[in-house]
Amino acid sequence: MIPDAASKPGAPAAAAERSDVRLETFRSEILTSNEPVVLRALVRDWPAVRASQSIDAAIGYLKRFDRQSAVEAFVGPPEIGGRFFYRDGAAAFNFERRRGGLKEILDAIRQVADSPSAPAIYVGAAATAEVLPGFEQENAMPLLDGIPAVPRIWIGNRTVVSAHFDESDNLAVVVAGHRRFRLFPPEQVRNLYVGPLDVTMAGQPASMVDLGDPDFAKYPRFAEALAESRITELEPGDAIFIPALWWHQVEALDPFNVLLNYWWKAVPEDAGSAFEAMIHGILAIGELPERQRDAWRAMFDHYVFRLHGDPADHLTDAQKGILGTRTPQLRARIRQFLLRMLSMQR
Repeated sequence: MIPDAASKPGAPAAAAERSDVRLETFRSEILTSNEPVVLRALVRDWPAVRASQSIDAAIGYLKRFDRQSAVEAFVGPPEIGGRFFYRDGAAAFNFERRRGGLKEILDAIRQVADSPSAPAIYVGAAATAEVLPGFEQENAMPLLDGIPAVPRIWIGNRTVVSAHFDESDNLAVVVAGHRRFRLFPPEQVRNLYVGPLDVTMAGQPASMVDLGDPDFAKYPRFAEALAESRITELEPGDAIFIPALWWHQVEALDPFNVLLNYWWKAVPEDAGSAFEAMIHGILAIGELPERQRDAWRAMFDHYVFRLHGDPADHLTDAQKGILGTRTPQLRARIRQFLLRMLSMQR
C-alpha cells in the first residue's frame, strides 16, 4: 500500500542496547539472539578512542602505525552528498576508485574537513595488520577471544554506505566521529528493492532505496521494511553487533570518521559462500516451472535447511558420502564434486 499524504510509514524502532558486556555474556546471550545489539562504551579506554577528541589527534595517532601500504579509496564529487551509489540506471557508479598511500588520504580528508562542499572520501575494509601494523595490539578487542576475526579499518569523512548485508557476523566499533546505523531483518529482502546482484559498489548487493529520502511511490513496499527496521547512533567507544544477513546502512556523520570492524563466519572458510550457492540456484532453478521449483524447495528444506533433522541419519557412515560429518577432507571432496559437475555443463 502506498502511504497517502496524511499518513506516515511506521517509524523504525531503537536498536537494543547493552553496557558492561563481558565475554561470556556476549557469547551466551548476544551471539545467539540473531538481533543487532549496541554495546555502549565497550572500548572507551582504547588509546585510539581517547585520541579521537580532535581530528588532528586522531589522524596523528593513525599515522604512528602507517607503513605506506597502498589502500583503495572511493572518491565522489560534493553533489552526491556522500552517498556512494549508481548513476545512469545501474550502468556506472557516482564515484571513482583511487589507490594511494594512507598518509596522503588522511591528509586529503583533513584538508577538506572544514569545507561545506567537500568531496566524499572513503577507505573501506583495510586489514589493520597490513596498513597499520601494531594498531590491533594497542587496541585489543575483548569479546572475540578464540574467534578468527581479522580487524579491518574504515576511514573517511561524511559518507553513506547504502543498505546491504554481509554473509558473516559483524562486530563494528566506532573509533572516531559518529555513525548512524539503519538495520533491517533478513526477511525484509523483498521490501528493500535490491539492486543488481553482480554489479555492486563494494561486493554485496545494495538496496536501491534512498533511505534519507525514500520514494514510496516508486518503492511502496519499503514502508513495510521501515516499520520492521532498527536505528541507532554510535559515538566513539561504542560498538554494534550485526548478525549475518541483517541489512544495514551506515552513515558517517562527521568530517572525520574511523570505524573498526570484525567479520567471522559460523563455518570454516573452505565451506564456501552461501551467496555464490544462491547465484547457482538462480541459474539452475530460477526459471524452472513452478511445480518443479516447489519440488526443489522440498529438496532444499530436507538436505540444506534440514527441517526434518539429519537427512542422512538412516545411512551408515560408509554410505553417507558427501552427507557425512564435515572435515577439511570432505569439504575438499565436495568442492571437487561440484567442479566436475560444473565442467560437464554445456
